[in-house]
Amino acid sequence: MTEPKPLRVGMVGYAFMGAAHSHAWRTAPRFFDLPLIPELTAVAGRNAEGVRAAASKYGWASVETDWRRLIERDDIDLIDICTPGNTHAEIAIAALEAGKHVLCEKPLANSVEEAEKMTAVAQAAAERGVLSMCGFSYRRTPALALAKRMVDDGRLGDIRHVRAQYLQDWLSDADAPLTWRLDKSKSGSGSLGDIGAHSIDAAQWITGLNITGVSALLETFVKERPVGGDFVGLGGHGGAEGPRGPVTVDDAALFTARFEARHDDGADAGSGSGAPSGPIGIFEATRFALGRKNAMRLELNGTRGSIAFDFEDMNSLQFYDSALEPDAGFRKIMVTEPSHPYTANWWPTGHGLGYEHGFTHQVVDLVNAIGAGEQPSPSFADALQVQKVLAAVEASADNSSRWQNVDKEPS
Repeated sequence: MTEPKPLRVGMVGYAFMGAAHSHAWRTAPRFFDLPLIPELTAVAGRNAEGVRAAASKYGWASVETDWRRLIERDDIDLIDICTPGNTHAEIAIAALEAGKHVLCEKPLANSVEEAEKMTAVAQAAAERGVLSMCGFSYRRTPALALAKRMVDDGRLGDIRHVRAQYLQDWLSDADAPLTWRLDKSKSGSGSLGDIGAHSIDAAQWITGLNITGVSALLETFVKERPVGGDFVGLGGHGGAEGPRGPVTVDDAALFTARFEARHDDGADAGSGSGAPSGPIGIFEATRFALGRKNAMRLELNGTRGSIAFDFEDMNSLQFYDSALEPDAGFRKIMVTEPSHPYTANWWPTGHGLGYEHGFTHQVVDLVNAIGAGEQPSPSFADALQVQKVLAAVEASADNSSRWQNVDKEPS
């Protein structure tokens, strides 16, 4: 039997996402049979001491202090981008043009224009067998993957309502220091792009329908924060003394949405005689919901049933079937059976998975796609659609919540 060839990975960035991705690259081939075996060849970061420490801790064989050196190296096949959004376009385009596969963290870019350029380059590269994927890791949560399967199988009928929330509280302390996540020039947006993008992608992916228009409200509760410190998120606290700098992103995002209609024989014709109407949705993203640590929630209501998911109870899915349980309400499905997505490669029934497993499954799907020479999902084009929704939300919020069509340029 021929041993699988290596897939030599170069990662840019080594903080929160770098740690999660490193774990995934190491773990995937130990639990899944892959056509290529990932090798942690090199990690890049601007701080020489910091990147050396990260390489030692996470298992990378070598380091670079300039991401361009990764792209120049002949011993690297794939570039994994775990940096702030303002750097994604330059790194991804250079890597793809150099013949390297690319995994890029979400959101794809900081603007629709950048995302469009990245998508065009990715599509041209795919014709040469060079593949790319955007890292919307929640797609790989077994319960959400099961929800997708159930919707595709028609278990919910035609979707009418979509409710999506992503609730965290790690910025509730008004004295938490200012960091790149609170700087629009680096992050693109605040809760909207950081966590709201996950909800948008999940809703569009599970329903199979794109959002066509939004009406939005953005709010920044804390306008200034202490300058300095290394508050990389999720639990840090700063001090009230010293200079403060402006927060230039949103702390919370709210918007209603209309999805496109499903144009097939099973489409819901709506209440009138005109064209079918798509589902309606409501979305909320905030980092100020005290007591909510990582409540990424999604509920879909259809003509036959409903599903509900909360990442704080990530190994279960709530399901209501109107034909079987008209008086019983939701029932709980424990998503730990071998028949459920991804779970057969892990632990016995009832032994749940965690946050890190989504990144491992992401690597598995990406490596399988590269091995087969097929486009992995979500593609840069899929991520561009999310970017267009983010831009429409910002445009609506800037225009007194006026309805904004996603397929139009922001006003």
